[in-house]
Amino acid sequence: MKVINPATEEIIKDLSEDDEKSISKKFSELKSAQPDWNKIPLEKRVNILQKFAELLKTNIESLALTLTSEVGKPLQQSRNEINGACSRIQWLTENAPRYLSNETMVQQPGLTEKIAYEPLGVIANISAWNYPYLVGVNVFVPALLAGNAVMYKPSEYSSLTGLEIERLLKQAGVPSSVFHVAIGARSVGEILLNTSFDGYFFTGSYKTGKYIYEKVAHKMVPCQCELGGKDPLYVTDDIADVKSVAAGTADGAFYNNGQSCCAVERIYVHEKIYEIYIEEFVNEVKTWKMGKPTDDAVYFGPLSRKEQINFLRQQVDDATQKGAEVLLGGKPISGKGFYFEPTVLANVNHSMIVMREESFGPVIGIMKVKDDDEAVALMNETEYGLTASVYSDNQQRAEKVLQQLNSGTGYWNCCDRVSAAVPWSGRKHSGFGATLSHAGLRAFTKPKAYHLKG
Repeated sequence: MKVINPATEEIIKDLSEDDEKSISKKFSELKSAQPDWNKIPLEKRVNILQKFAELLKTNIESLALTLTSEVGKPLQQSRNEINGACSRIQWLTENAPRYLSNETMVQQPGLTEKIAYEPLGVIANISAWNYPYLVGVNVFVPALLAGNAVMYKPSEYSSLTGLEIERLLKQAGVPSSVFHVAIGARSVGEILLNTSFDGYFFTGSYKTGKYIYEKVAHKMVPCQCELGGKDPLYVTDDIADVKSVAAGTADGAFYNNGQSCCAVERIYVHEKIYEIYIEEFVNEVKTWKMGKPTDDAVYFGPLSRKEQINFLRQQVDDATQKGAEVLLGGKPISGKGFYFEPTVLANVNHSMIVMREESFGPVIGIMKVKDDDEAVALMNETEYGLTASVYSDNQQRAEKVLQQLNSGTGYWNCCDRVSAAVPWSGRKHSGFGATLSHAGLRAFTKPKAYHLKG
């Protein structure tokens, strides 16, 4: 399997893909090692994962360079991702004893009722390329804390980072047979689906998540899917500082080239401030530099996958044919690397694909609305339900809008952010289940009820 640098199209490295034989061997080792890992006191598992976070920090420059070389995100954004992963590990390890330890629910003379949180066993973590540290940490860290063994399959577009994760976990003290990496593309994923794991945790597209869910349903084991989004954002007419809101929301749309499940994918602006908002939005994006992701001050690097270029071009062409105005960008950049201009579309509507289907790239449509009711109706007009944002100087007004939206996360005066303290979950085609928070720690356990009399 060839690992390609999306900024230069050069081959970074050739990797050997796993096959049925190697996956079977790794799975057997995980199955054998998991019970002993679970017997290790939780406090020691916590210490090991905290050591892993320390190693991430110590090696951040080399790790960030590897990540940038294979997915194309600017070097500072790679550093930001690794630092964000360390913050999540800190919350998960500090709170694991609280949420993974036995709970006594009833204590009275002659009767104790309690809950024990037992590990699922051996889980498969089929992960994503856009934030391999963050979406990986969401799964394999709580899984290991809960006493599970893990088969981690990084995306074929971030395999080198997956191998670095494995190396540092084992350097931190995770036993060699408790965490294994599966290297390869779809065929390796198919092998995992045909292997008897005790749980499947997937991050990726709705299409693939649906396929995985259907494929493993007969096993009657947990299958949790963190899928895509078409995340809406609404800017009300009571905003006083339109310029700063335009800058912040532009970052929410275009950070990591828009290659984020919770990136802002469609924007609705009250008609009273629509013109000034789009003017400030475009002016802000024009100041951001595109270039080699290893260069200082670069905001836009290449797309991670070549095939996304034509997909984005089709969205833009469809929109312009239906009356959209291209205010900025709109086309690929010629030359080496998978580059696409940051693109801002005005006069959009829901007949256009760009306002309905996930873009996962630096393309945004901005639509005028007459009031909050129209904004709510349009924001809910989607098959997805991951995040939704409202920018307003009135919290009560913003929360009234957010309460009417069918999404797993609501933002007021912010967007495109994740906190380890609260659940990360989707609705409808954005998936189901939760990572992070107490819910994400317990997602990797089987509760057992004890009724103890005497």
